[in-house]
Amino acid sequence: MMRKKFEAGFKARVALEAVKGEKTLAELSAQFGVHSNMIVRWKQEMLEKLPGLFDRKAERRENAEEAEKVDKLYKAVGELKMENDWLKKKLDLLK
Repeated sequence: MMRKKFEAGFKARVALEAVKGEKTLAELSAQFGVHSNMIVRWKQEMLEKLPGLFDRKAERRENAEEAEKVDKLYKAVGELKMENDWLKKKLDLLK
């Protein structure tokens, strides 16, 4: 059985409705067609991440970490390309 995948916007909408507290979990579950445990999980995730939403330092830190990962990947690709080229030359010598 395949898991259902939900888009981020849908999750946010459901979690926001849960945070509002105007409807019960059972009502939200029936309305959106999502199990109540999933709604609780999305709500918790939303509330945990909400304070960081306005934290510019955290955003810059994440961007710096991502840039560092990209740099490492480019370096690895470059090294593999050099190794591949070297192996091709050696193979040509053996022919």
